Amino acid sequence: MGRAFEFRKGRKMKRWAQMAKTFTKIGKEITMAAKEGGPNPDHNIRLRMAIQNAKAASVPKENVERAIKKATDKDTTDYKEVTFEGYGPHGIAIFVECATDNNTRTVANVRMYFNRNGGNLGTSGSVEFLFERKCHFKIDKGEHDVEELELELIDYGIDEIFEEEEHIMIYGEFTEFGNIQKGLDSMNIEIVESGYERLPLNSTELNDEQAEEIEKIIGKLEEDEDVQNVYHTMG
Repeated sequence: MGRAFEFRKGRKMKRWAQMAKTFTKIGKEITMAAKEGGPNPDHNIRLRMAIQNAKAASVPKENVERAIKKATDKDTTDYKEVTFEGYGPHGIAIFVECATDNNTRTVANVRMYFNRNGGNLGTSGSVEFLFERKCHFKIDKGEHDVEELELELIDYGIDEIFEEEEHIMIYGEFTEFGNIQKGLDSMNIEIVESGYERLPLNSTELNDEQAEEIEKIIGKLEEDEDVQNVYHTMG
């Protein structure tokens, strides 16, 4: 068990805690994926990933279909993917991924969340180097033996695999997403959830009071409808 396991296990924040927000965020991802690579998930890895995640989050089928249809609707506003970087209290780096149809609004809101909660919004590249981008896959544990599965998938680019309560998590380099998915498909293993994460190269342990300050700024960011993901270096 390595850094990805410890990071996942130690996270103190809850991402996409509210169902309505989950549906909205996944819907955006589906629409952007379909617009970028077409509406057929068999030929669009990003869309296939988004649909898998929609199923894992119990997003209704009609919501998924509506999100795909939006990609071809001329009246649908295009979403732009933007990122923000900065520091929270106690030197904790924060990286924010957004999908927005109004960049001016998003910039103003993100800056406000940082400023009002003891943080500072930085420039592009100011904290990105503190994170390593990885792809991940979640599969049902079933009858799989983790060691055997690791041997089967090592040639497809995985670099970490570990068990959770009901699932097995697989991690690899950001660029190996397609290869790992191909490997799982070749073994007829159904993917429950997949995606990308930014793992901190180093994390900082805080006491409970300090951690609450960081959780406050992260909470404000995650409540914003334009924010898709928030990553940080708090241990």
